Amino acid sequence: MLAVAFLTIAAATEQARRPAPADQIPLTRNEIAGLFSALAINPASARGHHLRWSTWRRRHQRRAKTCHYQRQARQP
Repeated sequence: MLAVAFLTIAAATEQARRPAPADQIPLTRNEIAGLFSALAINPASARGHHLRWSTWRRRHQRRAKTCHYQRQARQP
């Protein structure tokens, strides 16, 4: 429960300090947990890759969410 509380506070703090760009969803608890675990396992060599992957994933989720809502709006 302590880890969930930490991740919740980290996500809320990040969203308050730096809002997400318009083409991305904000950092979530799960995204932060994934970045922490990926960077803790292999901190130096793959850091850039994990950060780029996170950015790509959040952009893709934003695009999927937008398309989903547009599709729902078109259905009777």
